[in-house]
Amino acid sequence: MTTHPSPRSSPPTPLPPSATTAAAREAAGTPAAQTAPIPGPVPLREPGAAPVRRSAGLRWLAAVIQTSRPRQWPKNLLVLAAPLAGASMGRHNGGLYALVAFVAFVAASSAVYFVNDVVDAERDRRHPVKRSRPIAAGLLPPWQALAVAIVAVGLALASGFLISAPWLSVTIAVYLAVSFLYSLFLKHVPVLELACVASGFVLRAVGGAAATHVPPSGWFLAVISLGALMVAVAKRRGELSSLGAQAARHRPVMRWYSYRVLCVLGRAIAAGIIVCYALWAVSSFGGSREAWHLVSVVPLAIALARFDWLSLRGAARPVEDLIITDRVMVSAELAWLATFALGM
Repeated sequence: MTTHPSPRSSPPTPLPPSATTAAAREAAGTPAAQTAPIPGPVPLREPGAAPVRRSAGLRWLAAVIQTSRPRQWPKNLLVLAAPLAGASMGRHNGGLYALVAFVAFVAASSAVYFVNDVVDAERDRRHPVKRSRPIAAGLLPPWQALAVAIVAVGLALASGFLISAPWLSVTIAVYLAVSFLYSLFLKHVPVLELACVASGFVLRAVGGAAATHVPPSGWFLAVISLGALMVAVAKRRGELSSLGAQAARHRPVMRWYSYRVLCVLGRAIAAGIIVCYALWAVSSFGGSREAWHLVSVVPLAIALARFDWLSLRGAARPVEDLIITDRVMVSAELAWLATFALGM
């Protein structure tokens, strides 16, 4: 007797979970219609726009803070330079007035960054690093950036009148005028644009002197001016070194600069700083104070030489990082500060 093989039986089709559950209930004698479905997870709050608004608000605040360049805020501590050099805080509670000047310059410099980023947004989008800035990246609309800048300018200009130091407001007004003119067209004028960058540092020191009523000396202003110019030259030299032929594409004025000339210029300025500082130390004080100030010339010279060496090797790094991250540089700065303080 021949046995015919039966066709292979297909595996049973699995029932969906809902059907299986219903069959189990029916087998247990419970009608499916009388059993309520098991509820899913209950949301903590009704879906709405509040969390989105809060998240968007935090993102907007982060974009505003990033555009204001918090890493650049410490340079506004230059408002303390004149009181420290004069060994006097000037008027009563001069430290508080210096703090007001610091906050005022933070607001003023932040306003400049907002306007500058709006003007340079298209160029920044083609830059390998600057394209991540909030305005260039589309995280902060230009009109909002300009609105924040207007508020910051108002607060900065009002600060001098609030502490009965109108010359502070005048200094901030000059700083803003030079900075805005720089953002609009002076940055395309060779050499003059270096002077504009350097003037920002000098005006901070002058603003601190105005807020505390401590008149700066001529040697003090010479040292501050040369130091600011050296930093500006180091910035341009770093751009030429890191970007090469593309530097002029991101900053058109760079086509007028030579890397070798900027190196020579930076070292000549550093030598001028040492000479002016030594002349200030000799002419301003006498006795042991003069001796300590003359001793402070040594760590100052080491710091300037180290800065030149670091700016040549770390061309792609911001100048501010070179000043505060290198151990030898920081040690020289602290040694200068200690000897300078002993002379005070």
